[in-house]
Amino acid sequence: MPGHDIIVVGASAGGVEALVSLARSLPPDLPAAVFIVLHLPANANSQLPEILGRAGPLPAVHPVDGAPIEPGRIYAAPPDHHLLVRHGEVGLSRGPRENRHRPAVDVLFRSAARAYGTRVVSAVLSGALDDGAAGSAAVKGRGGVAVAQDPGEALFPAMPRNAIQSVAIDHVVPVAEMGGLLGRLAHEPVSEAMPGVSREMEQENQMAENDLAAMSGDDRPGIPSVFGCPDCGGVLWEIQDDQVLRFRCRVGHAYSSGSLLDEQGDVIGGSALVRPAGPGGAGGPGAPPGRPVPVADPIDHAQAVRPTRARRDGPRGVDSGRAGERVVAGARRGAVGRVALRHANLTTRPGEEPSGPAAISVFTRIRSDIDRAANDRAVRRPGSKDDRCPVMWAGSAARR
Repeated sequence: MPGHDIIVVGASAGGVEALVSLARSLPPDLPAAVFIVLHLPANANSQLPEILGRAGPLPAVHPVDGAPIEPGRIYAAPPDHHLLVRHGEVGLSRGPRENRHRPAVDVLFRSAARAYGTRVVSAVLSGALDDGAAGSAAVKGRGGVAVAQDPGEALFPAMPRNAIQSVAIDHVVPVAEMGGLLGRLAHEPVSEAMPGVSREMEQENQMAENDLAAMSGDDRPGIPSVFGCPDCGGVLWEIQDDQVLRFRCRVGHAYSSGSLLDEQGDVIGGSALVRPAGPGGAGGPGAPPGRPVPVADPIDHAQAVRPTRARRDGPRGVDSGRAGERVVAGARRGAVGRVALRHANLTTRPGEEPSGPAAISVFTRIRSDIDRAANDRAVRRPGSKDDRCPVMWAGSAARR
């Protein structure tokens, strides 16, 4: 009877130190394969396998797609690729980003839970936000074991803390003791009887694998929400797993409530643009030519640069009037998000991040009042799609 021989680990900010400590504490005769996702920039030159191989007794590699799974080895996700666990082999994919990351912790955890069920142990280490919480729920849902680093010792406690708050974590331990725990679990026999794979888990795993049929099909996991995808502008579908609230669009971009809130904060920050300067420009006649003038409010900016409908730019005849109206619509959505974020911050103690589910709840509760205030200032084309559905605050519109 097999033991817990599939170990999946996720980390983000402060994760290198935690992973080095974990690798150092792993037993040299570990009868399990270890899979690691560390959030990295897409263009990073990762030396993580070399670092972990020097720190502990197990060899570590960046795997190739389709490599066989071997016990006693560490497989680290290469930059800009999701790391997946398939039956008997390692998978790599450049599927849609999840929680703003590729590789993503939830993708690894979910694929392992789908393939090996009760044989999986997941471990969430130091990091910001809440990647790994939904993945831990997937592991638990298939009969696996969920572990988290003690948030009190983590350099960035949000990831393990959110996993603990969202899922019934089986073990919360300091990372220096985690290697011994994983070694004991690997030797414990497990039953191969396990809950079945849900339709949502199957669909989400197919999306992570870049399965075009899953992305283009009409059957969507979850229910439609009022939110738009910050990456592509499509409708986000709401998925509730255990205590974990998540969102996913048609093409596969996925967000936890915390990462969705954080992405909208970035969009809002990027909306504080500049007015063009020079004679006749929005900077005013007194502004030096060619010197941009900062604009504190994105709606003020959108209205200042909104071109006339009669004006056209470029050889292809792009209607700048319509483009300007899209900027105004995106800025208005940014204002909605900014005020909601401010309300969410009021619910937390100083120095703490807004709770993801609480912040999304704030968005939902106050969106009507905020939208009315924003609409008083925004310039909209009567009868437009934005006029009919003002609460769709898709961040992509602010980037167009």
